Amino acid sequence: MFDDFLVRAGFAGVGLAFATGPLGSFVVWRRMAYFGDATAHAAILGVALALIFSVPVTLGTLAVALAMALVVSGLATRGHAMDATLGVLSHSALALGLVAISFVPGVRVDLSAFLFGDILAVGRQDLLVIWGGAAVVVGLLVWRWAPLLTATMSEDLAVASGIDPRRERLVLTLALAIVVAVALKVIGTLLIAAMLIIPAAAARGFSRTPEAMAVSAVGIGAASALAGLGASYLVDTPAGPSIVTAAAVIFAITAAVTRR
Repeated sequence: MFDDFLVRAGFAGVGLAFATGPLGSFVVWRRMAYFGDATAHAAILGVALALIFSVPVTLGTLAVALAMALVVSGLATRGHAMDATLGVLSHSALALGLVAISFVPGVRVDLSAFLFGDILAVGRQDLLVIWGGAAVVVGLLVWRWAPLLTATMSEDLAVASGIDPRRERLVLTLALAIVVAVALKVIGTLLIAAMLIIPAAAARGFSRTPEAMAVSAVGIGAASALAGLGASYLVDTPAGPSIVTAAAVIFAITAAVTRR
């Protein structure tokens, strides 16, 4: 069964949805959309460093994404103007990564695969990485679900309840870095933030509880992946952008329905 590239791509998209659904809900609740975008853009620098030092791309991406997330998180606690800071870090990391890749000797890199993903080229080992990363992310969020929700609602309430908001922020930072690392091959660095935000935003309109929103976001993400792959196969469009387009269509439909 796994010899079929389209089946592997479907499993990869669904696996990614299990991670982006609940994590994307926290991104929406905490208004961290630009934070996720900056972390995703840093992934290209991780690719360059992985090629330079001959280490797995996933490992290099994870290290740089985690470093970027920690830097941004640290700056946020020091009162920096986050919109400007995130803009500088996001685009600087992306540009630096693209420049660094051009200096890697003897290596020809298809940048479009890293920028927009290459889900149709996912292999069995990639599936293990994607589903393993998704399991870690889901495990982290389930483990810290109640404290994360409390810290998201009010940091003062969290402190009064004996919860350290910085620790919960670190959990989200780690989860975000893992998602960026495993999503790079599926939808690419430029589209990762979209898959974090759009399914969660679509689920928000009709979900009555945080748990329902997280589960609905998983379902919408999985449906978007399968619908995008189907459209890509039928009309020969790029798979990664097709997945995000399918998610956007679902968001538009849910937004129109829930406004009535």
